[in-house]
Amino acid sequence: MNFGTVLVVEDEPAIRRYLAGVLEAQGSRVRTADSGEAALEVLGESSVDIALVDLGLPGIDGLTLIRRIRTWSSVPIVVLTSRDTVEDKVIALDAGADDYLTKPFAEEELVARMRALLRRAAKEDQDPTLRFGELEIDSSRHLVHKDGELLPLTPKEYDLLEAMARNSGKLLTHQWLLQKVWGVGYATESTYLRVYMRQLRRKLGDDSDRPRWIKTETGLGYRWIPPLEK
Repeated sequence: MNFGTVLVVEDEPAIRRYLAGVLEAQGSRVRTADSGEAALEVLGESSVDIALVDLGLPGIDGLTLIRRIRTWSSVPIVVLTSRDTVEDKVIALDAGADDYLTKPFAEEELVARMRALLRRAAKEDQDPTLRFGELEIDSSRHLVHKDGELLPLTPKEYDLLEAMARNSGKLLTHQWLLQKVWGVGYATESTYLRVYMRQLRRKLGDDSDRPRWIKTETGLGYRWIPPLEK
């Protein structure tokens, strides 16, 4: 798949060359940067469709770079790093990264993650009606139907459902969901979120052990599973 123009931000020359080769083989145009400062220069002078960012950069580190990018751009960002703790992943995702891959990773997985992110970005046109099989979300009226039947959702349950559905396939951290749906004051209320998620799953008829709609990413957050239909 041609990913358009890809920005690779990596300070290790060998890894930078490897990633450029993988992406060019897909037909993509690749811009590279060996530091956060260089990445900002590239972004300031050209349009980029997706960015791959290492966290351990000299000068402006990867997290700071992501936060700066997010002040003015929604370009999809995939973190590529050797940091593999749950805390590292949560911090990167909360900083604004869309996905996170730990080195070493398979070329096929990287390509698949990038493909999924670009598909989602292309569909985020804020269509008032979102369709996922038998589930239909009418954002203009805040109504949800499953198999033609209206689901009795509370306002917050609806907001939680739409927030996930609008980000289909993306890992959404506890903090992101809490701030998005309830506000900054609830950013640490993970127990509160679990209660609402349990209620929402029950109304959707979803099984947490064999999820069809909502997947729990242990220690991180949740992921809306089904892709948005055209």
